[in-house]
Amino acid sequence: MAFTSYQTGRLYLVGVDAQERVSFHERYFARAMGLWADPQRILLATLFQLWRLENVLGPEQRTNEGADRHYVPRVAHTTGDLDIHDVAVMADGRIVFVNTSYSCLALLSPVHSFRVFWKPSFISKLAPEDRCHLNGLAMRDGMPAYVTAVCQSNIINGWRDRRAEGGCVIDVTTDAVISDRLSMPHSPRLHQDKLWLLNSGTGYLGTVDLASGEFVPRTFCPGFLRGLAFRNGHALVGLSLPRDGSFSGLALDAELKKRDAEPWCGVQIIELSTGNIVEWIRLEGGVTELFDVQVIPGVRHATATGILADEIQHFVTFEAAAKPPSATP
Repeated sequence: MAFTSYQTGRLYLVGVDAQERVSFHERYFARAMGLWADPQRILLATLFQLWRLENVLGPEQRTNEGADRHYVPRVAHTTGDLDIHDVAVMADGRIVFVNTSYSCLALLSPVHSFRVFWKPSFISKLAPEDRCHLNGLAMRDGMPAYVTAVCQSNIINGWRDRRAEGGCVIDVTTDAVISDRLSMPHSPRLHQDKLWLLNSGTGYLGTVDLASGEFVPRTFCPGFLRGLAFRNGHALVGLSLPRDGSFSGLALDAELKKRDAEPWCGVQIIELSTGNIVEWIRLEGGVTELFDVQVIPGVRHATATGILADEIQHFVTFEAAAKPPSATP
């Protein structure tokens, strides 16, 4: 799996090495946030660029460390600081992302910082004002289906006064507000015909009834939740320590106090059939906030080339020339 910490600027790759030990690999990318991954490619939103990392290993190749995938930064699309949150790939291959600063969904542009794909109907103007804190994107059949926002504010930073309630899910195809009774929702994902999300201000993973808009809590996780992925009957959830200011004064504080619990930073793995937390990674020290979590199916041990050390200057691979067609006798 992969997860990001924008607070420390880290991309983490976690797997199992040849000795059956947990492998834990990290690389620096400034304000690493939204993440999309498959076995061949990783997309990563950072401070002012969206990076594309490509796996350079063939099916039978391994690195000296035994990794079966090695991701190398190949393209950095400079967008400027858009505060990009969730990132996804559409069925036609185009990259779509949540442009939180401008309160819209956006596409990459070959000329400009971005091209507008969709905006909520209550947003009257595209401006770098983070009006509603649009943050999460759920895809269906390769197209944007639902988004989450902290509220329906239409003024600069208006969401900061609506953190405890008013969080919403919006249907991208109809512009309908499905639910407006959440607290700082993040990471909506369609899984097994249900819309799952993190009701981050309360600390609960759960589902939203698309007919009634009711949030059905499933599992409490002790932290401010962002980043959600699914694999083999389990959910992987990212947890952050509640930050003074944006994350304080929420129902999460009371939930932690009721359980006599301290908040976590890390990843918890939840068995969907029981709601039990069956595995976890807990980060301590300087890492206090995570943003996104992704599963990379079929990959056992992954590493990446960083952008700070000399390695990126000297790590060279090439594609062999295609053989010319044989001459017709």
